[in-house]
Amino acid sequence: MFKLPKYNTIGKQEIDAVNQILRKGEISGFVASAGSAFHGGNWVKKLEKLFCKKFNTKYAISVNSATSGLYAALMAQKLEPGDEVITSPYTMHATASSILQCNAIPIFADIEGKTFGIDPKAVEKKITKKTKGILCVNIFGHTCNLDELRKIANKYKLFLIEDNSQAPGAKDKKGNFAGTIGDASIISLNRHKTIQSGEGGVILTNNKKIYDSCCLVRNHGEAVVRSYKIKDIRNTIGQNLRLTEIQAAIGYYQLKKLDKLNRERIRRANYLNKLFKDTSCLVTPFKYEKSKHVYYFYVMKFNANNSKISRNELVKKVNKLGYNLRAGYIDPIYLEPIFQKQICFGSNHFPFSLNKRINKNYYKKGLCPNCENINSKVLLTNMLNPEIPMKELKKFADVVIKLVS
Repeated sequence: MFKLPKYNTIGKQEIDAVNQILRKGEISGFVASAGSAFHGGNWVKKLEKLFCKKFNTKYAISVNSATSGLYAALMAQKLEPGDEVITSPYTMHATASSILQCNAIPIFADIEGKTFGIDPKAVEKKITKKTKGILCVNIFGHTCNLDELRKIANKYKLFLIEDNSQAPGAKDKKGNFAGTIGDASIISLNRHKTIQSGEGGVILTNNKKIYDSCCLVRNHGEAVVRSYKIKDIRNTIGQNLRLTEIQAAIGYYQLKKLDKLNRERIRRANYLNKLFKDTSCLVTPFKYEKSKHVYYFYVMKFNANNSKISRNELVKKVNKLGYNLRAGYIDPIYLEPIFQKQICFGSNHFPFSLNKRINKNYYKKGLCPNCENINSKVLLTNMLNPEIPMKELKKFADVVIKLVS
């Protein structure tokens, strides 16, 4: 029986850097008052500088999680309670919950069948006078249709934020880095991601106002608005979302490994594409011709009509052998109790109650039919760990093909 190796990208450089920080004794460089230390310690600044260089952005703001990064980036848009933000229903829950944390309302638009990202046509149909922006998701390691989303955002004067937690280093169909098309983007350093610092995230932006606002929210902005002579103090209250020097040092050396780790994932994905290409019930991952897919997950569509076994039975038998396979990714977020019951802050349906068109049946099943249908047909595997020998990928594919053929 195959045993899936634990994904561990930590090496000697990370360990040496952490030991150095511990010996020095300065585990955090932040203070909550105006001055250089308001923006963190040496490793935090070093990490942010490296992110700017890597992705060719003017600013990077490290935070203690990608969720915190989403929240800070949204707060920087000066949202008012009850404002609407259009987002994807097919993503980790933090994407939508970060909108609620800003007292704004998530409006879910359906997804595309190829990229699994939010569908620009569906987005445009959801725009109202209350819409302030779009929070899109580059899911599974591939970009959504960023070019069209950028055009829509410009047309309606909306902000565009990219949740790029699952696609660091990916590129769109024009060769641009994922995370550099929106007004801001967020990369995750969570323990499950391609690169990680245990917990952590980084906001990227070329907008000085967004950078300043995010820095205020990351620390204790309310304590420094007078010192920094900030006139617009909306949404500047801080949440202490700061990153430690230890996490920053780990993240610094992890970022240096990103290209290598992505290459290994791509190599394994290309090998699986070759092995599965003639299997009639499986559709291998889509990518635009000039795009770069970095395969956080390897995702296939499953056609039950061409298989001699059901999707759930296939998953059960494959996993019993020690390999990794998953039926579907996640139920559409709007089907979760927080949206079905519209209970978030307190018991009086806040912030949903601030928006008149969000009635009790708004987040009903069928809201995003394409998403619901797609999730019933996809198969995910994380057999892209660089520690997995290529011969085991061959065995994995052989098992799948034998069961479905």
